[in-house]
Amino acid sequence: MNLAQNMNKLFAVFFASLIMVIGVKAQTIWMVDNAHSMVKFNISHMVIAEVSGRFTDFDVTLTHKKDDFTDGKLNATIKVTSINTDNEGRDKHLRSADFFDAEKYPVITFISKSFEKTGKNTYKISGDLTMHDTIKTVVLDAKFNGTVNDPWGNTKAGFKATTTINRKEFGIVYNKALETGGLLIGEDVEVVINIELTKEKK
Repeated sequence: MNLAQNMNKLFAVFFASLIMVIGVKAQTIWMVDNAHSMVKFNISHMVIAEVSGRFTDFDVTLTHKKDDFTDGKLNATIKVTSINTDNEGRDKHLRSADFFDAEKYPVITFISKSFEKTGKNTYKISGDLTMHDTIKTVVLDAKFNGTVNDPWGNTKAGFKATTTINRKEFGIVYNKALETGGLLIGEDVEVVINIELTKEKK
């Protein structure tokens, strides 16, 4: 092989490598800002009212390469002991074996499987929810509220997601019948998630 052929080969390898580097976009990582995020839930009480609560200790990470998030990977972990309904006695009962059994099952996790774009800023995020030692596929209806730069040089993103789950499907079945008919506690739980994320700096 002569010098010209060697040079051509080297140039070909160089340009192929350059194209590969340009074509591979770096992964973007977002971490939750807990001070400006909330995981809330609502459930019916004695048929006529609702009880609301929240989890105060949770972690969320979102990674993606595409600007439209369609290749997004969302991972969330919630500590069950952080449940708070503004009633100490009720919270203690919810942590007990009648409900979440926090000592035996200390965390709730959600691991996304797909980000389906359904509108300009809306998504259906499908993933595996693990709670009370049971795994079920759950779909979050999510809205992307955009990004903004804060006064401290951080890039922020906001999402709101909602879903409804049946607690009995996760083995949380505690209830009592009412004399007037119906049950003390509803089966369906409405979940509302407001998340502010901070972009990881390179």
